[in-house]
Amino acid sequence: MPAMLSRLPLIAAIALISISATPALAQKPVGKEPVASILTWTQKQQLERYPAIEKAYQVATIKKGAKVSELPKADKQVDPKVTFNGKSSSVDAFMTANRITGLIAVKDGKIVLEKYALGRTPEQRWTSFSVAKSVTSTLIGAAIKDGYIRSIYDPITRYLPELEGTAYDDVTLEQVVTMTSGAKWNEDYADPKSDVAQAGAAPYKGGINPLLAYMSKLKREAPPGTKFVYKTGETDLAGLALSRALAGKSLADYASEKLWAPYGMEQDAIWMLDKAGHERGGCCMSMTLRDYARIGLFMLGGGKINGKDVLPSGWVEDATTNQLPKNAKDASYGYFWWPLDAPNYQAIGVYGQGIVVYPEENLVIALNSAMPKASDRKQSQAKAALFKAVRDAANGS
Repeated sequence: MPAMLSRLPLIAAIALISISATPALAQKPVGKEPVASILTWTQKQQLERYPAIEKAYQVATIKKGAKVSELPKADKQVDPKVTFNGKSSSVDAFMTANRITGLIAVKDGKIVLEKYALGRTPEQRWTSFSVAKSVTSTLIGAAIKDGYIRSIYDPITRYLPELEGTAYDDVTLEQVVTMTSGAKWNEDYADPKSDVAQAGAAPYKGGINPLLAYMSKLKREAPPGTKFVYKTGETDLAGLALSRALAGKSLADYASEKLWAPYGMEQDAIWMLDKAGHERGGCCMSMTLRDYARIGLFMLGGGKINGKDVLPSGWVEDATTNQLPKNAKDASYGYFWWPLDAPNYQAIGVYGQGIVVYPEENLVIALNSAMPKASDRKQSQAKAALFKAVRDAANGS
């Protein structure tokens, strides 16, 4: 199994718990009554609400286009045995036992495995949790290509002037999307006084986005670009900066324009809104399993659609390889993407969501889950075993 998947519990587990923590409090419910934290949903509620998040929270629609990019099935399907904890089981049994609702593998542009469990159907969308942040960074790349954003090295205050005179002075957009801003942040969700807890609970008043208002009060603990600290708030900050840059075009509309419609996604996606009515840059898009795979295929293809570049030259490589300073030991992070053993990379979300791209193998694997815990070492090891079995089978090993 790739080394970085085995390292996941050390670094990504903290990040995954954190990035889903804020959405529990910062979403905009459908009705007047508050919705219980998404982290407290029962296993029954997970299976009911993850494919229908729009019944709990307000969302924006990412519209698909007139044509669907077909994902043909390969003549030969794979169905490997999964070995975990000294036991071997079928993929179907493993999915049910580990509350994995959807698994797909696309090799050389063709589906070699596609399975659903726990009542999930191919037509149902599923919430992404922090997989959304990888899409947000991709849209930032598209906005640079389109000229909405001048450069990834622009100061964040160019797009969010409310941050002038704060810890984000002289911080670039690149430092935000690599979480090396130097702003002091406590990501301990178990602590009700932590930044991640307080930022999510901040009220919407005075017409100012509550998360932006909270981030403007942070103190600086290190020079920009010198220290990596995972900050849930900065994923949403990046989304707000992109929204401002688009000058009146919503993130959902831009995602439709640059990805969903031209790439040929098979269904509309939805994107959860914050209390101020903005799409969450760091969380909670919902799409079908095949469309998760198409996101991976778009990246695998170098960010091109119909032979045309959607992203700047070199963007995919930069976004998916380690951009952290050398002193960030045991950490590896790109532009809201998690590098694996080069050249592989992934987008990950709590409760078992993910897209893994293996460029040299022309392979994409995506899965959706309703795992019992947001992040857990045993769950991570189970996913690693499943990925290894599917990857080996897809490659004929």
